[in-house]
Order: sequence, then C-alpha cells, then structure tokens
Amino acid sequence: MSRPLAFTNVRLVDPASGYDGPGAVMVVGGVIADVARGGDLGKLSKDVEVVDGKGAILLPGLVDIRVKTGEPGSETKETLKSAALAAAAGGVTTIVVQPDTHPVIDDPSVVDFILRRARDIGLVKVFPAGAATKGCDGERMAEIGLMAEAGCVYVTDADKPIANSKVFQRVLAYAKAFGVLVAHRPADPWLSAGAAATSGEFASRMGLPSAPAMAEKIMLERDLALVELTGARLLVDQVTTAAALESLKRARDRGLPVTATTSINHLSLNEIDIGDYRTFCKLDPPLRSEDDRQAVIEAVASGLIQIVVSAHAPAPAEDKRLPYDEAAPGAVGLETLLPALLSLHHDGRVPLIDLIRTVTSAPADLLGMASGRLAKGAPADLALCNPDTPVVIDADKLTSKSKNSPFDGRRLQGKVLMTVVDGRTVYRA
Repeated sequence: MSRPLAFTNVRLVDPASGYDGPGAVMVVGGVIADVARGGDLGKLSKDVEVVDGKGAILLPGLVDIRVKTGEPGSETKETLKSAALAAAAGGVTTIVVQPDTHPVIDDPSVVDFILRRARDIGLVKVFPAGAATKGCDGERMAEIGLMAEAGCVYVTDADKPIANSKVFQRVLAYAKAFGVLVAHRPADPWLSAGAAATSGEFASRMGLPSAPAMAEKIMLERDLALVELTGARLLVDQVTTAAALESLKRARDRGLPVTATTSINHLSLNEIDIGDYRTFCKLDPPLRSEDDRQAVIEAVASGLIQIVVSAHAPAPAEDKRLPYDEAAPGAVGLETLLPALLSLHHDGRVPLIDLIRTVTSAPADLLGMASGRLAKGAPADLALCNPDTPVVIDADKLTSKSKNSPFDGRRLQGKVLMTVVDGRTVYRA
C-alpha cells in the first residue's frame, strides 16, 4: 500500500463537478479521501507525502479510449509496457487498446491475456476493446457477449469499416442485447480504398491518391439508420469532416444513442501539414481541409463531439520512411495528447474545463468507469500539469517505442509533472 499523498496549492479542474479553482486533494489507500475546494487540508500527519503544486493544475487522469499497440504479435511497434510508460508520461491513466492485433482480440482468452498483462505491468489501467467481427474481417460476428463478460469495454473493427450492412445490423442488435457499446469508423470502403489524402486541390497538386470527404458522411448516414432500426448504442469513431457533423447533429437532435469522438491530430493539423510528403502526417482518416478542422473544433466547443482521443498508432521507421503512397498510416499520440489539446485553450477556442471533460469524465462516463473525476471515494487517478510551460516536441525523446509523431519539432504549451494511478506515482518529470 502506497503512502498517503496530499496535493496542496493546486488549481483543481474537475469537469464532472464543474469546479475550476484553488484547492487540495488527499489520497489514501488508492482512492481520493478528501477534496478541499477553495481551501487546504489542514494539519497533515508526518507519514503523508506532500506535493506542493505551486499553482499547477491537478486534473483527473486522462482516459484515452483509442490506443493501438503491437502486442500481441507486433511488439517491434509497441508493447503494452512501452504504451503504458508513454501514457504515464502524458498524464493518461487509462487506455483502451484496439483489437486489430495478431491474434485479433476476438476471443475471451485474448481479452483475458490483455488484462493479465496489464496487471503484471502495474502502470496505467489497460482495457481491451473486442473485435466486432472475427478477425476484424467484417463477415462473421465475434463472440461479443463472452468478450464483454471477460472484460472488454466495447467492440469495434478498429480501422476497418464493416461494409456489409446485414452484418453490421446483427452486430448492433446482438450488442444491444448484452448492453455493449459498438464503435465504428465512418468511411465508405469503396470510395476510401487506396486513398492517402483527402480529395481536393491540394491532393491533386501533390499527385496523391485521394478519397472525398463525403465518404465519411455516406457511411455515417448508413450507421445512423441502423442505430435507429436496432436501438443500439453507437460510438462514432473519429468524426473529421463538416459534412459528417451535419448528420451527427441531426441524429443527436432526434435523440439517437450516439456518441462521437475525434482525434487530437484532426483538431491540430490539416492537409497542408503533409507539406513535402511528410509521411509522419499520413493518417487514417487522412488529414482534412482547414474548413473541416475548424468545424471539428467548433463541434468540440459546442459538445456535439464529446470525446477526444490520441488515436495512438505506432509505426517503426521502416514503415514510415517510404514513398508517401506506401508508408503506413498513423501517429503516436499518448505523450502529446494533453499539450496539443491545451493549444485550443491557449488560443481561446474552447474553455479549459470543457477541453478536459473530453479526455476525462466524458469517456469515463461513456464506458461506466469510476475514474475521470476529482471526488471523494473516486479512484486516485490524477495528473499534475503546468499548462503554461513551453514544450518543443522531440520525437526521438518520446517514450513510445515508435517515434512517428506529426508534432515533431512543434512548440506546444503544457508539461505533465506527475501522474498517479490508484494512489501510486507512475511518472514524475
């Protein structure tokens, strides 16, 4: 059992309660024992470890519900341990790993393997997402009920859209019967096949194979129709275009049980950042136009998009240092999620407490987790951060095993000073 821990002289930002102000927090036995808003904790005993925050922000630990690792099967990309270390360095205390590994997480035994490995590593909390279909092949439904019983927190085929509407209808109906959330990437697979960029003048000038932004809206419209038919809960996996936002808003206005995410990459970058064929900016979905980026920022500010993810997708140098068309898509993001998100606060685009909600209480509430809040009795998953400290991202110094960061060389603001999971200090700057 770790020593009692007290955070004093901090600014508490707790979206779950709406509080943003001075205070202090006491941690005992892995849970939050006391929260002093606007004051201090009084006299503390000698056995308490006191951390003087010196005015830094104390947040609930970040909850990142879309993280890829290479384990099992492709450990050269990222192991569960290296991903957990990167998460801790980024103030992320809970991650949900995607099922498209080797073997695919489409069986209760693989779910159990991930959970046991995470417990053995003993850093951040790791939960698996199960595959919606066997092998993520979009054809045969996986054992959704058994995986949920084993501990997967939602089902998805990760980057692969389920093109067969009959199969997807069955997945939604079956998942609803077990109360399981379904996540799905809205991308028409035929329009998107082979695309490395978003259609438009920029892609044409660069000579890149591209897909229209409308491919996202087309698939989302189908998904929303099937949600209306089945009544199942849907997590729209990364909305990145203004056209899709229109469909999402109509669905939300009609009361459909739909939640949407977007990635920090699509909030921070646009298609021009590809520059001179920068493969570290080759993503899936591809980077969009500046108009789309601005629309997504507004959707986060309004609450239409409730959750922001890192979309952490490690790829080693040999998979990225290739001609743009041949390079693997994806970017690491666990360590840059918080400082990149804080850029929207520093630019005055979204209030700080609303930004922090998208990576704490919103994803925790969606998945029924007790974390993501600064409340008495809640798990002591915490991140201490100085939001004003300038940071120049150096990809070579990232903790992740792979270094494919689109933020390499970029100046951001926001430094994680300390990360605590269940009362244990797992990272200290």
